[in-house]
Amino acid sequence: MLIRLTVGIAASIIVAGCSPRQETQKAPEAAEAKTYKSIPAPTRDGVAMHIAEPDNGKDVPVVVDTTIQVDLIGVPTAGYMWSVVETPAFLEAAGDTSGPTSEAQFAPGFAGGSHWEVFFFKVIGPGEGVLRLENRPLMDEESPADEVFSVRITAG
Repeated sequence: MLIRLTVGIAASIIVAGCSPRQETQKAPEAAEAKTYKSIPAPTRDGVAMHIAEPDNGKDVPVVVDTTIQVDLIGVPTAGYMWSVVETPAFLEAAGDTSGPTSEAQFAPGFAGGSHWEVFFFKVIGPGEGVLRLENRPLMDEESPADEVFSVRITAG
């Protein structure tokens, strides 16, 4: 009986080894990486000048009776926001807005990411002074700023 069982098992192994191979399923091709376009900072009609990160630390001339905007990138989803901490007397705050920096932020399942933080100012008269913004945690106004953006504005 043991011999028959052994012969039967051996025969099964040989038959299995001689049968045509089944094709194994190929792994699906790696999905093409999607490329997403950058989105420019939101703006309003009538803005005469955009001031942005490359202007940090520079002197910026502006024209009286125009509207300017400051375009900065922050991560408000991580609790960090830009805020205006110093404004020359000849600049009048004219609102703010924000928006995504990449089309990827509209993709299903996307969470977090960088956002534009945009500040508008009306230039109401001539003058010279510093416009300073700081990026810090919303819940910790006492801690030092994570980032500082500052320009010297000359309005004429």
